[in-house]
Amino acid sequence: MKGKFCETPEEALDGLLVPGMTIMSGGFGLVGNPETLIDAIARDGVSRLTIISNNCGATGFGLWRLLANSQIERMISSYIGDNALFEQRVLDGALALELNPQGTLAERIRAGGAGIPAFYTRTGVGTVVAEGKPHEEIDGVTYVRERWLRADLAIIKACRADPEGNLVFRKTARNFNPDMATAARITVVEAEELVPAGALDPDHIHTPGIFVDRIVKATINERRVENRTTRAREAVA
Repeated sequence: MKGKFCETPEEALDGLLVPGMTIMSGGFGLVGNPETLIDAIARDGVSRLTIISNNCGATGFGLWRLLANSQIERMISSYIGDNALFEQRVLDGALALELNPQGTLAERIRAGGAGIPAFYTRTGVGTVVAEGKPHEEIDGVTYVRERWLRADLAIIKACRADPEGNLVFRKTARNFNPDMATAARITVVEAEELVPAGALDPDHIHTPGIFVDRIVKATINERRVENRTTRAREAVA
């Protein structure tokens, strides 16, 4: 059942980590983050990274670890949230940030995978998001031109993977992961479950194996909740 399977995250990333490279990292909030691979990158210590991801993890979790290690030089993302370290590094000038509307970020990544170098959108017109970017009027409406995003490496979290790299994602963990798998020169996947060839229903595959280069079993699979509020159940009248 070897195929594209690797024994360790270090093996899966062997020869791929270079200072100054661009990495796409799947995930949305605390869902679908490739934590096993992120931990391996943190242990490697590779620096001056440009990271393309919706956000930069949360305190003590995910991409936050690379930020705390001062491995990230630039973030291309859409959400800072309550990540105090992310916010402080940007305000201090220690971290470059290219902030995107969330849908624009997703479309830039999808365009990178589809070979579309640029596209037009109304989102951000008249705001700081559109400053310095080409504008065009189409049918009487002003649009801003956005460029594709591509990366040297994409790290992806899947639910199941077979030896050929066919992937199935779990619910909202699909988020940015499938698009990022198509938009990088090399795609490395961590999967919660490794299954034999033929075990996945072809109609249920979310990302075909042609986009995947290496796979490793995920070892960090905690289901986290960002903010949980509860109240006592009201008595039934």
